[in-house]
Amino acid sequence: MLRFLFPRLTADPKRGADLFNWVTAQARLPHWYVAGEVADNVEGRFAMLATIAALVSVRLERAGAGGVTASVALTERFIEVMESEHREMGLGDPKLGRTVRKLVGSLARRVRLWRAAVDGGNWTEAARESVYGQSQSTADALDHTASQLKQTWLRLEVSPEQTLFEGAIE
Repeated sequence: MLRFLFPRLTADPKRGADLFNWVTAQARLPHWYVAGEVADNVEGRFAMLATIAALVSVRLERAGAGGVTASVALTERFIEVMESEHREMGLGDPKLGRTVRKLVGSLARRVRLWRAAVDGGNWTEAARESVYGQSQSTADALDHTASQLKQTWLRLEVSPEQTLFEGAIE
């Protein structure tokens, strides 16, 4: 609605879309839900989406001013999609704002968590907290998830900045 009323004052809806699409594609990979035993429900899928988005945000932080701009665009797109998805699930206006703020807070918490993991923290514990939360996971599933998240990080780390900004990570 704000975009309709104030088209020049709001973010370009396409800004960050390619990067968000890459994050979404990564979060939908079947191995997370099969070998990683992530719950294939709204909560589990959100956990994977937010985890991958957080890893990308941490990588973007290391890319200077362009990275900050791309990270903001990714976060704006995340908010837009979360709002749209929750509206489709039937959440109304009085509760929608609180819910989206909670989801964005969850993303911010994951960014802090992964920032620490990338800077020498424990990847397995970060994966447990970020992906599984209070749910139990088998040791094999947790090992798979932590290992795959580390592989995702390594792909992000070696990707040229422009490739990251465009969401064309290989």
